[in-house]
Amino acid sequence: MLAERMLKVDELFQEGKLAFIAGPCSVEGKKMLEETASFLSGLGVKMLRGGLFKPRTSPDSFQGLREKGLSIMREVADDYGMIMITEVMDAENISMVGQYTDVFQVGSRNSQNFPLLTALGKQKKPVLLKRGFGNTTEEFYQSSRYISSQGNDQIILVERGIRTFEDSTRFTLDISSIPVMRKRVGYPIVIDPSHPAGKREYVEPLSLAAVAAGANGLMIEVHPDPDNALSDGMQQVNFEQFEQIYKKALVIRNAMNSGF
Repeated sequence: MLAERMLKVDELFQEGKLAFIAGPCSVEGKKMLEETASFLSGLGVKMLRGGLFKPRTSPDSFQGLREKGLSIMREVADDYGMIMITEVMDAENISMVGQYTDVFQVGSRNSQNFPLLTALGKQKKPVLLKRGFGNTTEEFYQSSRYISSQGNDQIILVERGIRTFEDSTRFTLDISSIPVMRKRVGYPIVIDPSHPAGKREYVEPLSLAAVAAGANGLMIEVHPDPDNALSDGMQQVNFEQFEQIYKKALVIRNAMNSGF
């Protein structure tokens, strides 16, 4: 079934609740995606993410299932009652991807692709915008304005770490962007701990720190067999690890809601 209903961001991010966006870095096939969606939906996760068009550093790396993966992901999302989120890489593909996805994702490398942002602002579906790994929070804010200035204010901001001189992690997670961006905009602010971690053992502490800092949601890469994933296996958590993060993150959010 094609994605015809226009969702509103307020439906996905409710006041006082912690939202989870989860799924594999890359959709590798229907079976693995079904296994992942079954697990996530069983926990109560509503939003399924998965890469179909992968802007990889090396052209020799797995580039995703691309067009043929759109119908697979749509079918799996529908079967498990989940919201589909996938990346669109250029303005020319908005129409094609938009037939299937509920939410457009703009990746870090396209955070300042202004023609793409402008085009996404002219359509009505929510846009999940990731911060560029070389962008300041001011530049991040201005990227969001390229979307909102065209009439689409259905925006989700995702902090996914920036490149610094520190090399013990893949990127440096800028927790301070949560209060900084909250002062600028009213959009939900989500933390992606997977990319700055670079290693799955760091995903949990970064996730919990983000919740304590006031993030509205977490976007985590999860895979049924991370060691054999076709992309970014080192930073993807398995089902057991995700469930632990999920439960601990909710404990922290509930404690914050109760005022300790």
